[in-house]
Amino acid sequence: MTTLQERTVADVVTENIKAAHIFKKHGIDFCCGGGISIKRACEKAKIDPSLLEAELLNLDNLQDRAHDYNSWKLDFLVDHIINVHHHYVEESSPLLLQYSKRVNHVHGHHYTELAEIEALVTKVVQELAAHMKKEELILFPFIKKLVTAERDDSQVPAIHFGTVENPIKMMEAEHEEAGELLRKISVLSNNFTPPEGACNTYRAFYAKLDEFEQDLHQHVHLENNILFPKALNLEKKLKKN
Repeated sequence: MTTLQERTVADVVTENIKAAHIFKKHGIDFCCGGGISIKRACEKAKIDPSLLEAELLNLDNLQDRAHDYNSWKLDFLVDHIINVHHHYVEESSPLLLQYSKRVNHVHGHHYTELAEIEALVTKVVQELAAHMKKEELILFPFIKKLVTAERDDSQVPAIHFGTVENPIKMMEAEHEEAGELLRKISVLSNNFTPPEGACNTYRAFYAKLDEFEQDLHQHVHLENNILFPKALNLEKKLKKN
């Protein structure tokens, strides 16, 4: 029986296109140079094959999405959003930029929509980076202060933006802008469907875009529908006391 390390990079990517993201992260060519074994590819890239194997085996361990997010304390929910969704965006953004540039460079002469897709990917990556920084430096710390004030039965801390409603409105508007950019990409890419006979890099790019959009939907849901309304209610409650 062939072990995972003995299988070729191309075979593993063909079986599960998401494996391409792992190979890409480690600098392993899964497209034109994918005909060698994983073990040999790791030797060339100076990577421990057992570590890469562990990542590949863990690829399809789906995260439990059945959490009762609505019951979580707001400070815990904030940490979850940062550690799961912000981390995902930070980790995925360089891959998306590399994929979009490469695919447009190689295939843009034939598929003219790729130039616009590359521009939109660059824009959404840049906007989300700035957006998440504002949340982590301004909004989220204040929400945590509200939680502390409730727990300690203390006063709402003074803030320069007046009320938590102001940064929340800004974040919601930016969520809508990011969502609109990804909607445009979805339309241009035929709902992230690569053309017939597309190479593995092209397929990996669209698979990553699809995954990125799905994560953003979950990310925005947790903020717009749970975190933000509860933060608004908590601030109002504390100001009444």
